[in-house]
Formats: sequence, C-alpha cells, structure tokens
Amino acid sequence: MPKRVLAAALASTVTVALAATSASAVGEGDSKEDTQDNAQGNVGSDGSLSASVSNIQLKYPSGGDGGGKQGNLGTVDPNWKPPACWYEPAFTPAQLKKFVDTDSGGDVGIHESWWGKGLWTEHYRDGKPADNFDMNSPTNSTAEGYKNYNLGKDGYFWRGVAPNKTDRDSWDCGRIMFWVDAGEVPDDPNAPTPKTLAEYAYNKIKVPDTKVELKPEAKSTVNLPTWVWLDKGTFKDVKVRAELPNTNIWAETTAKPVALHLEPGTEDAETFPASGDCEINDDGSIGTPYKKADAGKTPPCGIRYLRATNGEPYKLSASVTWQITWEGNGGEGGDLPDGTFETTQDINVQEVQSINR
Repeated sequence: MPKRVLAAALASTVTVALAATSASAVGEGDSKEDTQDNAQGNVGSDGSLSASVSNIQLKYPSGGDGGGKQGNLGTVDPNWKPPACWYEPAFTPAQLKKFVDTDSGGDVGIHESWWGKGLWTEHYRDGKPADNFDMNSPTNSTAEGYKNYNLGKDGYFWRGVAPNKTDRDSWDCGRIMFWVDAGEVPDDPNAPTPKTLAEYAYNKIKVPDTKVELKPEAKSTVNLPTWVWLDKGTFKDVKVRAELPNTNIWAETTAKPVALHLEPGTEDAETFPASGDCEINDDGSIGTPYKKADAGKTPPCGIRYLRATNGEPYKLSASVTWQITWEGNGGEGGDLPDGTFETTQDINVQEVQSINR
C-alpha cells in the first residue's frame, strides 16, 4: 500500500551564540551528466530521493585543493547562517517517469515522503491534486496534478532542498515537487538566487592550518620576546564557484586572508602588537622571520611571556581572519561575514638560568 509520511512535529532547538560559529556542512550534488532518460533529482547515497542532497556543483578556481591540513571556516557573526532551504530543478518529465517506474520512494518535499508508486502516479501521471505541507501557513495549499508527467513539455520539476531538515526555517519550503518551464525560475521567495549559491559556497571553503613559526622553537624564555611569523605564500585567496545545473545561476565566493590574531593562552603575557592582531602582507606572509641580529628587539608580531610554565604548556591560539566577498550572474555581488579558522599549539616557557660567582 502506498505510504505518505509527513513530519508532523518539529523538535525544539536551542541556539548557542559563540564568537566564532562553525558553518554547517551540506552534501555536494551529483556530478553525473543530466540526460533525458537518467533520473537525477537529488538522489542520496542510498539511492532514495533525499531533500538533504543538493545538485549544486562546486569548483575551486584557487585554493581548497586539499593540500596539507585544512578546515572549514567559522563565521564571526553569530546571527548569520546560510539558507535553510531553497528550490532547485530535480527531474525532466522523462527522468521523473523513469524514477516512478523504477523506484518511486523518497522525499517529494522537504518534510513529506511518498513511498509507493501509487502516490506518484496519482499526482504526476493521473492529474490528482495533492496537499503541500506548509507548516508556516494557516492551512496547507493545494498542488494541482499533472498529466502523464508533462511529457513533451520543456522544463523541469523543481523540489525543495534543506541541508538540515530539523532547522525550523526549512519549513518555509513546504511545496511538493512542482513544474517550472525551461529557462525560468519559480515565482517563490525561496527560489535560488546567486546569493543563495554564494552562501552555500561559503560552507564549502577550505582554508589551510594556521600553525605559526616560532623563535625560539621549543621553549620561550620569561621576559624575552618570542617571534611569530609565516613565510610568504602560506596564505592565498580561496575561491569556490557554485553552479546550479539546468539554470543560469552561479556565484563565486572568495575568502581573502587579512589578519592573524594571537592569544597567548595565559594572562601572564603581552602580545606584539598589543591587540594581538598581526596583518597579513600582500605576499601572504605574516610578521618578520627572526635573525640573530634581532636579539633583544621587539618583534612586529610576537609574544612575551611573563611567567614560566610548570609542566603544563601554554596553549597558544593563532586564528586567521578571512574577508569573504562574492559575485554572481547578473552582475550581483557583495560581502558576507568574515570567517575565522583557529589552530592551537603548545608552547613551553622557561626561567632565565644564571650563575652567581
């Protein structure tokens, strides 16, 4: 018997605001060719139709190549988050027919699943109306049915996508899969835009580890400065391009490193400069490498520890701030909240040893 599954209750959620909130990851789309007889439609790894899987395609024009230790950015704005849901093309008429004939199980909307061929054929083949699942509306709206999957028409059936279906805002995309003529986007506030793709790409930015060079390397000495630097070319712009297949919508999000912030790991220390913010130079370097002739000088980027460690090293935190901008089709573009990536490393501090005669 066909089975319709509705997510009838929404679990309560608690949001904790942090100074740097990690961006949540989402699944990448299927990279296969989109053909008239090969069902695509956001199919998950288990073969079922999944509203958590997007067909957005990603490319990395620079950076993000997987070399060395890398990680995802966190955003410095605790109130910002990427889109909770949007609509995107899922099937051509032929693809939908094949899906129904060979599988017909999975999410017809973000919070509604149809299991059994009958539900799909009644609506998409035989023209029977069905309810959308609009939790944020007073009543569910009605989706008119289709005749024979719209075979012979040029366009796509679009469906909602939500990286996290437990997100309260994902209920804004409550329509079940619906038709849009080729070359058009749906007249819906949750239709994808270049900014949607730019924010999606934000979550896919991979930046390098921020472990810094120290001099002295193994141990610092109380009241003597520890120089901090990174060689040129360590940091460079990272670009992520996101494209939505079967539309002309694209965006390219760029992360540019702009500053390194040092936290000594103890209050018994002072940083250079006093703010702890070391600028990143145009060549990607930070600070100035230490030379013997610099002994006793104040480093442009560094730390002076005022108390020795006693068996437990200090946790030196180095976080890089990345400035995020984007551009997309139609000449659109702008700024997104800065991102950060932090690395913590151990540092031991010793007392100056001297002998009195």
